[in-house]
Amino acid sequence: MNILTRVQKLFVCLILMLLSFSLQAEEGELRVVVSIKPVHSLMAALMKGARPPELLVGKGEIPYGWEPSPEQKKHIEQADLVVWAGPELESSLEPVLQNLTEKPQLLTLLDSLDLKILPSRWNEAERDPYFWLDSRNALILIDVLTKMLMDMDYSRAHLYKRNRDALFKKVAKLDRRLEYGYRGLKGGVVLAYYDTQQYFEQAYALKLGGVLSPSPRVPVSAATLIKERNKLKEGWYACLLTEAKMKMPELQLLISGVDINRVELDSFGSTLEPGEDLYLQLMDHNTSLIKGCMQKTAGALSQDAATADEAADNQQANIGGRFMLTDENGKMVTQDDMKGKYQLLYFGYTYCPDVCPTSLSVMMTALKKFDPEARRIQPYFITVDPQRDTQKIMADYVHYFGKNLIGLRGTQAMTDRVIREFGVVVEKVVEDPSKPEKYLIDHTASLYLMAPDGRFITKFAHGITSDQLVEKLKEYMK
Repeated sequence: MNILTRVQKLFVCLILMLLSFSLQAEEGELRVVVSIKPVHSLMAALMKGARPPELLVGKGEIPYGWEPSPEQKKHIEQADLVVWAGPELESSLEPVLQNLTEKPQLLTLLDSLDLKILPSRWNEAERDPYFWLDSRNALILIDVLTKMLMDMDYSRAHLYKRNRDALFKKVAKLDRRLEYGYRGLKGGVVLAYYDTQQYFEQAYALKLGGVLSPSPRVPVSAATLIKERNKLKEGWYACLLTEAKMKMPELQLLISGVDINRVELDSFGSTLEPGEDLYLQLMDHNTSLIKGCMQKTAGALSQDAATADEAADNQQANIGGRFMLTDENGKMVTQDDMKGKYQLLYFGYTYCPDVCPTSLSVMMTALKKFDPEARRIQPYFITVDPQRDTQKIMADYVHYFGKNLIGLRGTQAMTDRVIREFGVVVEKVVEDPSKPEKYLIDHTASLYLMAPDGRFITKFAHGITSDQLVEKLKEYMK
């Protein structure tokens, strides 16, 4: 055997070895299957640089009426991890998952204790599946998915952590933009054909006045159709929201002869290309359509995403300022009195039915878990409703959550000033005009973390868990 032949054989062996190593590496990569595009988008961004996750409900499709193909069923069986919303949404996927002989690890997002999951407005036994339409849920979900990936594939933990940080930054910026550019919009009340916007409604104060049906699985009743058509004719609604790819057999009966602005949302991203950017595109797409349909002022409509980003960033950079309030014992407190410790601030009001008590409980529970480091942090509750929140009411309220929680209130003028300085959005809502004193207040529900020298550090979105808050505090207080 001559030298050339031996070299050629050696080269062939080397190529085969490299191919073998490559195949082994590919086989060792995590196989992830995700049902719907918004969640797949977040997962794709987290797994960038690794084996991409497989999407089940693809372009042009929605979960309603969708059935997994034989090939998709096979891929589900071979997967290491399957992520789906739950039976309320992907009903055709439930029997497939139940009948697997060798079950992959399964993440049912509607069962998550970390996410803010709302009950269905139509059936008390079911959950509202559109959780991703609150961008705070997306922020929480990013961390849930990252932890699961790191636990299952520790060798790539550094990759998932790096991708997580980049994605979290993008979605946090989106969340600020939505809160700054949408919350408190006074463009009128809207009618939704299907009940897809409950999360968006609660997160950003969308004024949803009526819904015809929970989903395409439930026909619109004749009574509902007649009632909402009459309200449309009488001018009750500024806009009608429909959904891409959802069949609406009663639509023409509803709008025939009625002059109403109508837009087609795309809450599943069914018309968008799947991938890591889809979630951001979907949220911007829906928000801009709703704002446009409600005929906001021309100036507000012409403000593009880049301008809104800049405004939100500038607002965040200027958070904080000079103020003079009194605590629940009547002692004067200024911004200088609060220095020396980290400060956790929450703006709310004592008559708040659910959001405020939940947020304060999360904050105080986190501080208990963070002990002894929590001694470096002073929590505050600042009322946005000084008219009803007297000193005595504040004292009783804050002591319920913890003896070290300080309640602050001020005159209406000073309250307005503090609200402006911290960029808090506040809107009084009178649901019954005959009882104007029984109002609610829509308000920013974030937690503000301030440095010992009074500088603003960051905001924690509503919906964060106490454990997640502890981890975040550790990061910022290193």
